[in-house]
Amino acid sequence: MTRITIVTDAWHPQVNGVVRSIENTNAELERMGVEVCMVTPQSFHSVPCPTYPEIRLSVAGYRRVSREIEKSQPSYVHIATEGPLGFMARRWCIKHGMRFSTSYHTRFPEYVAARFPIPESWLYAFVRWFHNGGSTCMVATPSLQKELNARGVKNLKRWSRGIDAALFYPREKVVRPFDLPRPIFMTVGRVSVEKNLPEFLDLDLPGSKVVVGDGPARAELQEKYPNVVFTGVKTGEDLAHAYAQADVFVFPSKTDTFGNTILEALASGVPVAAFPVMGPIDILGDHPRASALNNDLRQACLNALDCSPEAALALSRTYSWEKASRQFLDNVTSAASNGLQNFYATSTA
Repeated sequence: MTRITIVTDAWHPQVNGVVRSIENTNAELERMGVEVCMVTPQSFHSVPCPTYPEIRLSVAGYRRVSREIEKSQPSYVHIATEGPLGFMARRWCIKHGMRFSTSYHTRFPEYVAARFPIPESWLYAFVRWFHNGGSTCMVATPSLQKELNARGVKNLKRWSRGIDAALFYPREKVVRPFDLPRPIFMTVGRVSVEKNLPEFLDLDLPGSKVVVGDGPARAELQEKYPNVVFTGVKTGEDLAHAYAQADVFVFPSKTDTFGNTILEALASGVPVAAFPVMGPIDILGDHPRASALNNDLRQACLNALDCSPEAALALSRTYSWEKASRQFLDNVTSAASNGLQNFYATSTA
């Protein structure tokens, strides 16, 4: 297995967990000596996603996508998303007898149903059809694996996530970060309806609230909550410094499949407050000294003030992109050894 083509509809300039996961896995695989070819929206014309213009959808016909895949001469194809590129790549793989894997990053049936009058049952029927066509569907957590299995998705395997410990680590805290009184309750991520931010912003908490990120709901929320600081998008060192200034990281989402920002906060030595739902419960459920899970988010936030920054850091160190990427590669290798039909076998032998 020397060349993997990863097809994804989620890519730069998007800032989200899907992009970070694919980007970091790509880098680790290349460090392991695996050649990775990317098929992304950057190669195609794109249009804004309805209700979410920050996300661009590729406008590409089957022939154009086929050429991009064939140009990479893959030994194996991994389809990371169920969007237009993923759909065309799936069609190409089936037509040419190329075994492929998929991954389920986003609970898009819930996201779509929150914006359009489409029954979730119809959307999950599409999920089953899309992912059951591949040899393996990779998921990040045991909770998600259990849920998708119950919904009829087959051949599920785990692919966890990692953390860049060279970027996210505890740093000296200033007295008044963002010129705000402590304690600082912070959340980081896409500012959109599915992130359930009002449940955090409505809370009566001591100190200050900070939202790092951008998205379609930012203007409305910024107007509704004038006492909350919205910083906009931060990346790299700016983001790492922001995390490290928080006293509690708040994760109000109930629809995420994992929660990369949880790991970034933990690595920064910041305890986490969240609901006991998929994602948080998988990462934090057995670690009460590093986090506080409660169906009452206010109580979780207050309890997290008494949690241990050292325990948060220790928990983060059980995750790495190297370990997660080896898990990804093991899944691919296993699928390939079970009967990979390489369309290019004769030309690359």
